[in-house]
Amino acid sequence: LQLQASGGGLVQPGGSLRLSCAAYGINLDNWKIAWFRQVPGKEREGLSCINSPDPTTPYAASVSGRFTISADKAKNTVYLQMNNLKPEDTAVYSCGAGDYCSAYRGLIYHKMNYWGQGTLVTVSS
Repeated sequence: LQLQASGGGLVQPGGSLRLSCAAYGINLDNWKIAWFRQVPGKEREGLSCINSPDPTTPYAASVSGRFTISADKAKNTVYLQMNNLKPEDTAVYSCGAGDYCSAYRGLIYHKMNYWGQGTLVTVSS
């Protein structure tokens, strides 16, 4: 079982990026797949998750309205489309697979069993 995140890079404020989380050995219908980010010295922040076959896609308040999570089951890949990026979005982004993921009062609560390596997103002019 393996998760591989990719798609990070340098983008100007207001720009967009799409991150990919390729899942190997994981059936997207059986796992909650979530995106996270972490800045050095801070706790990892849950951003969003996809709970196939449940169509609900909760988001953290910090990214709601700007980020969109989606899945391509044929490619066994989960995406995170990030629009209107801000300097404070600079972080290492990673994905995880687990049993539980939900949002409450703007925060993502989760239980992840597997983690992928991160991809760096830098938002700067």
